[in-house]
Amino acid sequence: MRVRARVFITGSVQGVFFRSETRHEAKKRGVRGWVRNIPDGRVEAVFEGEEESVKELIEFCKRGPPGARVKDIDVIWENYTGEFRDFEIRYGHHF
Repeated sequence: MRVRARVFITGSVQGVFFRSETRHEAKKRGVRGWVRNIPDGRVEAVFEGEEESVKELIEFCKRGPPGARVKDIDVIWENYTGEFRDFEIRYGHHF
């Protein structure tokens, strides 16, 4: 089953290659979507793909890459859209 999750990661998660490692892990699992830093210091991501792969990526986000200190993670399950062709790092603030 294909699913979509919006994830907010709180902690020391900016400046530790969180976005690039998340993209690497997503591509490895065939998950599509995006990841970005947001102004309040968190990382936000949207994952779409097979349920098991998305759940594995969420588990990765609970730890993050070496150097990250994840304090909390919020997962919001949304309706799958199939809108993404790839997984990208988004820069700037698209609010």
